[in-house]
Amino acid sequence: MTSIGSDDRGWLRAVPAEDGRDPLLTRAGHRVYPGRRLSDLVQGRPPGVTGSQWSSASRASFDFVVCAADTGRAIVAVEIGPVAPAGSAEQRVERLKDAVSAAVGLPVLRIGSPTLRAAEHGRRLVEYVIDARAYAAGGAGVTAAGDDPAPVGFRDILGRLPDGRTGPVNDLGALTRAAAVEAYVAGRVADPIVRGLHVRWVDGPAQGWSWVQVRPDACLVERVSVTEHRFSCGIDAARLAEDLATVAVGERLRENVASDLVPRAELTAQIVALRGRRHELVGGFAFDHLCAD
Repeated sequence: MTSIGSDDRGWLRAVPAEDGRDPLLTRAGHRVYPGRRLSDLVQGRPPGVTGSQWSSASRASFDFVVCAADTGRAIVAVEIGPVAPAGSAEQRVERLKDAVSAAVGLPVLRIGSPTLRAAEHGRRLVEYVIDARAYAAGGAGVTAAGDDPAPVGFRDILGRLPDGRTGPVNDLGALTRAAAVEAYVAGRVADPIVRGLHVRWVDGPAQGWSWVQVRPDACLVERVSVTEHRFSCGIDAARLAEDLATVAVGERLRENVASDLVPRAELTAQIVALRGRRHELVGGFAFDHLCAD
């Protein structure tokens, strides 16, 4: 997996393999470290960054840093957690980190979710992205004869699922879909089908919605944003966002599903409002069928 950032890597510090902190995991030519400060990755204050900005940003950390195993160079810094509220101190620090990362060409992947957390979900997500990028770099879908049929993306590879069915083996939401069926059989939800949508905002993040109908008039809803700065996940970020939202639904299904539900009519109104902004979306809006309650 190669980095997708500035060709000028002079400001990025190589993370040594023998620095007293073992990597969380090693996979496909990469080392993954948890909890690295920006100052661990950047050699001094880069041009265009003020002293005040650097003082604040250098103390801030990322949840994970993926490095090339051979050189120790950072390939991407990853954050997972709630989206910082507008105007908050957290948003200010986030913007400072983004400014410094942009100045040195450090790629950043940010997953915004009120439910997903680095400690519980980060390792699986990082492994998934590493594998997806490796698959994409392998030129999947091109035949030996040189033909170029519609490629099978990493997310759509078919195989045998744990329940014996054939389906997409890289669907992160598969366990949630099975849990929804179990919850329906147990009478905990009104419908066993997990529904969703995904969009990408022009000059903004990808966003995925996922929900399950707990009562005839109310749904459990999760939304996840995926922001790629100078980076590509190896799969469509909007589809990844929807799959991660489905993972979040699964987390909620294991808890008290009767709390924080959204009225079904309100959810439909929100989808209709999203459709009304289709001009702000890359590729428009492909989920008109969800606008009827």
